[in-house]
Amino acid sequence: MRPYTITGKKDTRSGFGDAMTLLGESDPRVVAMCADLTGSLKLNTFAKAHPDRFFQAGIAEANMISVGAGLALGGRIPFVTTFAAFATGRVYDQIRQSVAYSDTNVKIAASHAGITLGEDGATHQIMEDLGLMKMLPNMVVINPCDYNQTKAATLAAAAHRGPVYLRFGRPSEPVYTPEDEPFEIGRAIRWSEGNDVTILATGHLMWRAIQATEQLEREGIGVDLLNIHTIKPLDDEAILASVRKTGCVVTCEEHMRQCSTAAGLESSCPTGICGGKRPFRRERDSGGTAGQIPPRHPGCGGGSAPGDGAETVVAVAGDIAGFRVLLFPFIPRGNATENRPRENPHSKYPCSSH
Repeated sequence: MRPYTITGKKDTRSGFGDAMTLLGESDPRVVAMCADLTGSLKLNTFAKAHPDRFFQAGIAEANMISVGAGLALGGRIPFVTTFAAFATGRVYDQIRQSVAYSDTNVKIAASHAGITLGEDGATHQIMEDLGLMKMLPNMVVINPCDYNQTKAATLAAAAHRGPVYLRFGRPSEPVYTPEDEPFEIGRAIRWSEGNDVTILATGHLMWRAIQATEQLEREGIGVDLLNIHTIKPLDDEAILASVRKTGCVVTCEEHMRQCSTAAGLESSCPTGICGGKRPFRRERDSGGTAGQIPPRHPGCGGGSAPGDGAETVVAVAGDIAGFRVLLFPFIPRGNATENRPRENPHSKYPCSSH
């Protein structure tokens, strides 16, 4: 496991707000727009320091996207900001036509994403946004994991020429990535190396994946853990190299499975590697819930402790790592002897349905 130090707990949206303060001082082209959620997006400091470069759109998200596209065409670098549920689903037509199709330099900064926003309820959660955004032409999709990475990702988004969807959230999470770590769009970060199971984690669930990896390694299961902070462009090379080594994949994400990161990863696996099949195990197919991260049961309506997210990753990774050779013997993994069926070394994990 890569060494790390927890320096505190902060919300990822504060990483965005602090980066915007830096951008306001360093680049006069950067402007910010907000749909009546200035405090929630942590833009108060930017708005106070640069009132001529901050525009309050009110509850008119579609108009905000269109105005942002116009500002981009005029040479500005607009960050249009609101909750993820409104930044994607409510304004998809404007994003599709005026931002993605037109390849305008608009940055869509979306807070309160996923299901870790439990307290606000299902109507304010969105678990389709990554799928919606990654389908669009020219759109870069970034989902950082903690405060430091969100701050770095915001700076990288500003430097990138073209549309960007930047996703972050409300809950305070451990800060564990290095403050000075460079952020490279489209480049996965390996957190641990192992031969039994690949875990691909993105956003807030990266921390749960780290906790799960530590537990799995204590139990003798080698985990290849990758931080997939960029959903598009996806780091195919790193992912496929890991899949070839381990033979199975678990994805950890706050998203619907039909249009999830996993779906994109599955489509990245060439037939020659996967034998025409998809060695993925995916969790949850349901709407939002008014609690915290749901437990292993995929139903809605009940909250659970945040730690349950790590427990689910442990259970699923244990399942498919233990039964890897029986389920996916067609995947090239090391030498020929390793591809032969053998006794399950991790039988403590029943091959249950999730």
